[in-house]
Amino acid sequence: MTSVKTEKIASAALIVGVFIVWEIACLVFGISEFVLPRPTQIIFTLVDRWPALMPHAVQTLYTTLVGFALGVSAGVLIGMLIGSSRLAYNVAFPLLVGFSSIPKVAVVPIFVLWFGSGTVPAILTSMIISVFPVVVNMATGLATTEPELEDVLRTMKATKRDILLNIGLPRAMPYLFASLKVAVTLSFVGTVISETVASNKGIGNMMLIASSNFNVPLVFAGLFILAGLGIALYVIFSLIERRVTGWANRKTEFAMG
Repeated sequence: MTSVKTEKIASAALIVGVFIVWEIACLVFGISEFVLPRPTQIIFTLVDRWPALMPHAVQTLYTTLVGFALGVSAGVLIGMLIGSSRLAYNVAFPLLVGFSSIPKVAVVPIFVLWFGSGTVPAILTSMIISVFPVVVNMATGLATTEPELEDVLRTMKATKRDILLNIGLPRAMPYLFASLKVAVTLSFVGTVISETVASNKGIGNMMLIASSNFNVPLVFAGLFILAGLGIALYVIFSLIERRVTGWANRKTEFAMG
């Protein structure tokens, strides 16, 4: 327990230290706020402009969560299909890799043509960018299930569905939650990409307008908001992961030994 508290204190100290060095460097070298604003200037902008920034933050968070939920749902279903069948894995996986390799900013204009500008293209971009890590980890978790456990259930006349529900899915949970923590941060990337191209609301759109007006502190304030939202969701999924897959986590005292 002491080591965990020490790690948290060290992590907080590192973050504070980075901001202090940043502040001092800007003052010592006389860096203009149009190039790199000081952390105090960014925080002041956040506080001063928060009433105007909050609707954009809410819009980005809503879009991201909806896209993330759709992406996870699709990713789990596709991952279950691919991971439970070697034939499906060998046939469909190259297609998924090719689809994932397409820059997501390139598909935003297509979504705009289909659905118009606004929230829908941002949700779809957030969804497709978060699907691939979920599919890969879910399929890997199912594909690496111990064959001995499957053989035991088969001797008890268990169906393939029983094996999937009782062994495959529980064994895949650590892989799934590892992908969720990655996918939720990628979802923000997809949302902001679409907001800068085809939206009139959201943090991405706000940052685009601020940069066109050379309001660099406001641009960095948007980055701080995105970082805060991403960290908050990452922590939430980490806490859920500990509750759901605590059996798969190695004990700290064992690792220290």
